[in-house]
Amino acid sequence: MNTGDRGRLSPDCRGGSLAPPARRGLKPAPYKRPVAATIVLLLAFSLPARAEQRFALIISGAAGSPQYAEQYSQWATNLQTILIERMKLARPRLTVLRDGAGAENAATAGNVRRTLGAIRKSMVRGDLLLIVLIGHGTFDGMDAKFNLVGPDLESAEWAGLIEGLPGQVVFVNTASASFPFLERLAGPRRIVISATDTIAQRFDTVFAEYFIKALQGDAGDLDKNGRISMWEAFAAATDGVRRHYQQRGQLATERGLLDDSGDGVGHDATGSSDDGSAASRIYLDEALPGAAPTDEVLLQLLQKRAALETEADELKIRRSFLPPAEYQKEFERIMIELARVARNIRQRVKS
Repeated sequence: MNTGDRGRLSPDCRGGSLAPPARRGLKPAPYKRPVAATIVLLLAFSLPARAEQRFALIISGAAGSPQYAEQYSQWATNLQTILIERMKLARPRLTVLRDGAGAENAATAGNVRRTLGAIRKSMVRGDLLLIVLIGHGTFDGMDAKFNLVGPDLESAEWAGLIEGLPGQVVFVNTASASFPFLERLAGPRRIVISATDTIAQRFDTVFAEYFIKALQGDAGDLDKNGRISMWEAFAAATDGVRRHYQQRGQLATERGLLDDSGDGVGHDATGSSDDGSAASRIYLDEALPGAAPTDEVLLQLLQKRAALETEADELKIRRSFLPPAEYQKEFERIMIELARVARNIRQRVKS
């Protein structure tokens, strides 16, 4: 009952029917709302609106060897700890499926379907679901798969499983041959991250390690607002992967991409594009008072800084092939531009 309608009700109204007229000269008995109805009404006005819920599904797929089994299990455990302890995710809304676990928690296609089906029943539009795949991936020339215990699921099947989920979905495939997932799963209200940027990148990846590290410490908080957005985690992870191969003198066999525009193209973290805007506003933790999200100008500055840092690293690699004067000129140009961008970032963060 709307409280604004009370003044239009007759005092003789009883539960929708009219009571006998009051005797002449006697005041009618005051209307008494039933106790149960009063309690329900008070609860309706006092209960807060349903808060945004966050769900997470971590899948550590078929390892194939004890070495990979130990590594993938450790990454999954680290991510689980971060989500619960740092991001304050409720334990009942976090599911971890592993190679080597018992029947209910094994990384099988059946358990993936069952888990996502249960989440679908609980999720509403304002909720967030994080899905992280850790393990091996394959591509047969037609479709990509993520290796599970038993029959695998193709990227098209994964797309069907998340199709129609009412909330925001963040899908992170850290495995080899993950690029086709980005093309297949992109869509509205989705952030899709792949560890590779072409179908040719089929070697084992280290993206999971650096993505988890980005969420673990303050180094991933690029805009220094006290929180780590999905774009920041992605940018820090791709930077970590790039340095991983450079420090070992190896040619990088993976390059991460992110798509949050829904076009299935995907971009890295080093340049301005349609991708990154939505991901820079999506966080896994609860909202913090006074923590401003990354705005468009700051996002472009962070992207520019990432591009310049990549350019500086690549210049160092080419140093032995360049005349000293040319190297010095390019080095000074990059450093001056980096200093200017860094100053603009500091000013933007303070404003």
